[in-house]
Amino acid sequence: MSAAPSSRDNSPGPNRLNKFKNAGKDIEEMRRRRQETSVELRKAKKDDQLLKRRNVQIDEPTSPISEEVTQFGTPASTSQMPSPMSLEEILNTITSQDPDKLLAATQATRKMLSRERSPPIDAIIQAGIVNPLVSFLRYDDNPSLQFEAAWALTNIASGTSEQTKAVVKCGAVPPFIALLSSPHHNVAEQAVWALGNIAGDGPDLRDFVIKAGIIKPLLALVQPSAEFAFLRNITWTISNLCRNKNPSPPFEMVKQCLPTLAYLISHPDPEVQADASWAISYLTDGTNDKIAEVVAAGVVPQLVQLLASGVISVVTPALRAIGNIVTGNDVQTDVVVKAGALEVFPQLLSHSKQNIVKEAAWTISNIAAGNQDQIQAIIDSNCLPALMRVLEQGDARSQKEASWAVTNFTSGGSNEQIVTLVRYGVLPHFCKLLNSQDVKQLFVVMDGIANILKCAEKLGEVERVAQMVEEYGGVDKLEELQNHENIDVYKKALDIVERFFSVEDDEELAQADSTTPAAGDVAPNGDSFHFTENNSMPEGGFSF
Repeated sequence: MSAAPSSRDNSPGPNRLNKFKNAGKDIEEMRRRRQETSVELRKAKKDDQLLKRRNVQIDEPTSPISEEVTQFGTPASTSQMPSPMSLEEILNTITSQDPDKLLAATQATRKMLSRERSPPIDAIIQAGIVNPLVSFLRYDDNPSLQFEAAWALTNIASGTSEQTKAVVKCGAVPPFIALLSSPHHNVAEQAVWALGNIAGDGPDLRDFVIKAGIIKPLLALVQPSAEFAFLRNITWTISNLCRNKNPSPPFEMVKQCLPTLAYLISHPDPEVQADASWAISYLTDGTNDKIAEVVAAGVVPQLVQLLASGVISVVTPALRAIGNIVTGNDVQTDVVVKAGALEVFPQLLSHSKQNIVKEAAWTISNIAAGNQDQIQAIIDSNCLPALMRVLEQGDARSQKEASWAVTNFTSGGSNEQIVTLVRYGVLPHFCKLLNSQDVKQLFVVMDGIANILKCAEKLGEVERVAQMVEEYGGVDKLEELQNHENIDVYKKALDIVERFFSVEDDEELAQADSTTPAAGDVAPNGDSFHFTENNSMPEGGFSF
């Protein structure tokens, strides 16, 4: 059986603790969780994991049933049959008392449903064939029939939500869960696949399958000796049990998967790693207590290794999981930082895939909302040059996330850290982003500029920084924003201009500037600030 790509559902949104060092700034504006409604991520189908998968018959003689069905004593292929059975012939045969006829009718049904194009799922449902197929799942003395029935039902359940529900309404879930313990490998594997399709339909059927008792027998199938293809199906099904919000899965039940997921993300097969990482990303997309359980499972170091793997199908979910973890508290964020994750972010912020760049910038924005040690770790890992490139060259979504990173950095960073950020050339990029059509981004950018000016004010260097903002066109844009249709944008722009760029302030600052050290501590030069040669900091602070 072939395995699947991979999917997610969500995007940045607010949250966090109710206390933070940054006075006047609500923590919800700092660390941001994903929102339930993420249109942009739902549209990114190429990066998504399939919710449901159909077992398509490509070449009958080498189909997945060949070897094991032969062991069961039935033909490896029915290609000797003169012609395929019609739906009417199937209907006339599928209630037969003859085991061979039952198998032939079930196999014919499976073949119809395994056609690559336009399988007649609705016709088979309407013909009432689902009920007998479900009954065949209980024929423990006829594993060939169980397998063919399971395959047919898997493909019905791979269809629309109504088609999946037709399988569930006929009572398929309990016998499928029983078949997870089948001594016949292919039967158990097909049951895994079918249950994965049912759980992938959405929160209701996901919870139905969980409450029916899938987790323990499913996890028991994860053995070191298991074939890679089998583990792919198991891992994909686990990920479907963990996914979806509104509501999220019952955490007390799905957290049983964590030790197994910790094992699976270390598996050598990239598809297994990817789906295990997606499952972890779903489990971390929630409150801090859920994040704590995942972190306690010891998955972070391996997730960091996967970040650096270079395999896009693995990097994407590993980054999503790491990003979710750093929406938590400072202790949880520290686990990520201490595992060396930030060392990988310069390359992630420079990635050719825009989605990776956006996710990486979003993750950095949440680390930058942390304490000053975490902000220093961003600096020390050389993330700032890459972040500046995102502000300059990134797509609009990535620029927005990078803007959050900068503003969170300026909200909680020390004076020295903010000056370091300015030295890397943030001001020209932020001044340019004052042209944004996104109201939320305008607020973020204006907050960042204001924070930098406040820092300069504390250091007695506001005139120099204000002059730079003016040279980069920032003042003109702030004045234009005073005509913005959004009243709050107007007020914010007016407040910055009146506080830092009014004539009265300039005269007062001119006097203050005459008392500030001018001997080369800092001098504007091009797009950055340059400090004294050894970058030493005067006691009690430093000046631009």
